Parts: sequence; structure tokens; C-alpha cells
Amino acid sequence: MISTWTIPATGGADTAEEMLLAFDRGRTRRVLVCPAWFDEANKLRRFTVEVMRRLDGAGIDSLLPDLPGCNESTVPLQDQTLAGWSEAMAAAALSLGATHVLAIRAGALVAPTGLPGWHYAAQSGPRLLRGMIRARTIAAREAGITETSEGLMAEGRARGLVLGGWAIGPAMFAALESAEPALAPGQSDIAQSQVGGPGLWLRAEPDEDAGQADRLAALIVQSLAESGA
Repeated sequence: MISTWTIPATGGADTAEEMLLAFDRGRTRRVLVCPAWFDEANKLRRFTVEVMRRLDGAGIDSLLPDLPGCNESTVPLQDQTLAGWSEAMAAAALSLGATHVLAIRAGALVAPTGLPGWHYAAQSGPRLLRGMIRARTIAAREAGITETSEGLMAEGRARGLVLGGWAIGPAMFAALESAEPALAPGQSDIAQSQVGGPGLWLRAEPDEDAGQADRLAALIVQSLAESGA
């Protein structure tokens, strides 16, 4: 189901409406999904939705809100901050009545701390930046342009940087340099080794893997059963 959710007004800003993909039947267990970011969001979108379909089949609602500045959002990506995204996810959890959270890759950096749940293959901010900067320097070299990681890092801190087509503002860039995922009480890690096979974010193009989607959903269902939630 495609719907919307509303970000409350804060700091003098107006309320904002963002898109929401949900399997929502008003059930007791409701999982907020914090998606992967940037290029990995593209590569893992189908996988994420397939996991949600499997949770739906197991009697669990799942809710995937757009982050401000992403997908169909009307606000500029370059104006977004890591703190702002964390606040947005906390607001989504509250307004959508989430009982649990599933954070995928860098989504773990903004997972609400007040919900139990899971971090799947959590990624740190420094690793995210390194991978995107490496991809940019390789593309530049192939185009006959000289760019260095050090120079790009300095530019990102000062003015922001476009990486893989994503305009990352200086505040977001600076925050990502030291951002590390942290498990809140009631949250646990799910490593890629538990799901099996290489992560889909490593593939050159967006893809899917039914077996990996089966296993991740099954781990979540098993965890819920064991916790009695």
C-alpha cells in the first residue's frame, strides 16, 4: 500500500508530508523499516520490499517511510542532516504506531532508540563515505579527471559533495565522518552471514535474492516468537 506520513513541525519549520510504503492491516506487531541509503537504497529496495511481503504473510505489519530529501520527497537532500533524519524516523515511529524497528545498513544510524528490533548488516558513516568517494575517484580517473580522496573529503566538509548523484550537504557529510551504529536496549544485530551469501549491495546493479529475503524475515519472526512480543 502506498500512502503518506506527516513529519511534525519543529524548530519553526512547517509540517512536511513524505511517501510511505506499508503492509498495514492494523495488527499488533508493527515494524518500522529504516532503509539503506543512497546507492545502496537503489540496490536493496526490491529486497527490502520482499522482506516486508514475507513479514506480512507472517502476520506482521511493516512500514517503510521515505526519509526527507529521498525518493519522492519535495525537500532538498542537500539541506538534510543526520540529526534531522533521526528525528524524522522517531516521528515516523510515533505517528505510525511502530512496535519494533528493522534498520538496514546505514539505516541503523537513525534507528529510533525507544523501539526493540534489529540492525541488519549495519554500516557506519565513515565506511559509507569511503565507499562512495572511492567510486567517485574511480569514475573521475576513467574520465581523465584527477581527484583525490583527501581533496574530496575537504570539499565535503566545507561545501558538501555530490556522490553517486546524491547531493550531500556539509552538515550531513561532517556528521557521517564519525557516525557509528549503536544498539539500543532490546535491539540486536543480524549479520549478513546469518542471511547467507554476499550482500546484495555488493552487486553492480539492483537485484533480488528470494532466499536471502526468506531468511531475514524468518530470523525476525523467530526473534519475535522467542521474545513473546
